[in-house]
Amino acid sequence: MPESWVNQANQIDQVHLAESLGADLHLDLTGPGSRRAVLIRALRDAVRSGRLAPGTRLPAYRSLAADLGIARNTVADAYAELVAEGWLSARQGSGTLVAYRAEPLAPARAPARRAPASRPAYSLLQGQPDATSFPRTAWLAAARRALSAAPNDAFGPGDPRGRPELRQALADYLARTRGVRTDPERIVVCSGFAHALRLLFPAVLPGPLAVESYGLPFHRSLLATAGIRSHPVRVDELGADSRELASLSGVRAALLTPAHQFPTGVPLHPDRRAQTINWARSTGSYVLEDDYDGEFRYDRKPVGALQGLDPEHVIHLGSVSKSLSPALRLGWMVLPDRLVDAVLEAKGEREAWAGVTDQLTLADFIASGSYDRHIRRMRQRYRRRRDQLVEAVAGHAPHLHVTGIAAGLHAVLQLPDGATRSDESAALRAARWQGLALDTLSEYRHPDATMPPRHGLVIGYATPPEHTYPGALEALCRALPLGA
Repeated sequence: MPESWVNQANQIDQVHLAESLGADLHLDLTGPGSRRAVLIRALRDAVRSGRLAPGTRLPAYRSLAADLGIARNTVADAYAELVAEGWLSARQGSGTLVAYRAEPLAPARAPARRAPASRPAYSLLQGQPDATSFPRTAWLAAARRALSAAPNDAFGPGDPRGRPELRQALADYLARTRGVRTDPERIVVCSGFAHALRLLFPAVLPGPLAVESYGLPFHRSLLATAGIRSHPVRVDELGADSRELASLSGVRAALLTPAHQFPTGVPLHPDRRAQTINWARSTGSYVLEDDYDGEFRYDRKPVGALQGLDPEHVIHLGSVSKSLSPALRLGWMVLPDRLVDAVLEAKGEREAWAGVTDQLTLADFIASGSYDRHIRRMRQRYRRRRDQLVEAVAGHAPHLHVTGIAAGLHAVLQLPDGATRSDESAALRAARWQGLALDTLSEYRHPDATMPPRHGLVIGYATPPEHTYPGALEALCRALPLGA
């Protein structure tokens, strides 16, 4: 059929749809969650089931809000998120339509065997937030406000510490939510956690460095490239064993994840927090506190930042890579006063600085409360996903144990006692046969670690888009080893 005929037919269809659908749209707004979340789920289900066919024009914000008895902004936000996810499309003069690529989905029925796909159909890899959840509307509004209010000098040569608006917003936010004690002059904005490590080593801290026996291989590789040797410290159910720090000759810095050990998921025990601070004070050493997902906690009271115990011996490192998006390339260092000048010297030329517009936008995003609202919304979403993961594993493979679930964006699925590295590899191959990407726990073990190895799967439940998460869980369950 010629394209002009298709366009004309679509236009006619839209007229009929506008006349017949108007503001009358039946949606089931029952179930848990905020009004916004329930509305998003209802619209998504209507598209998925085929009740709202591709090309269907949705009611205007005002009409649907009046019919449902909810705020117009709630409808606008729901539409905006579904547009971002690809379920809807919005064109000026045409209103909001069901996207043509959002075809009704048939119930997933996996074949008994499937060839491994070159590109996984699902990803449960850790370290990534749901990219479709980025708050585009709120971020755009913050950018407009920030650019309108920005002084002219914001677009000239700046301060290597970063924009003062962002440093003030971070100082206030970190004090309120994480118990960090600092002022804006001791905060240096960087392009993420890896950039912070590159600035600190070896120009500011010469090494060697103590690290946890389980952690990101990328960080160890980055340090090795800088000529910094890393010494593993045992990790158990109480977190990093800080008693071992005193036995490491020549080590004057330690990289730890106190709020939520990565990847095992345990918080650093209070006794060990005190031992860590005492070690740093008595030896004149520094603790690098990687606060990679301290905002996402579900079943426990928030664990305050280690930096609050001793701001002169703890370097607090954070970023928005987990809370907003790794694409923003924004992070920060909260430094002891005596290290600020050395870090600024290491930072050097302006080409290494984070972009001013993103800094200004993040400052407004935090100060306006949008960041808090986004964190709360995502905390609810990720907690729901975590609960679904635990329920799915309990129903399909009750002999396996899900750990590290009190906080964070991932969990560890422990294999039974007596499991080996080959059992991990078998589970990984089974996952690949199901079109699922995930990691094994052994991949995060330090090559020089002497503690007995653990075996399991690292499940990043925050990674998939919302509409693909059920399919990812089904693929995981099909891949899990059955009990005896």
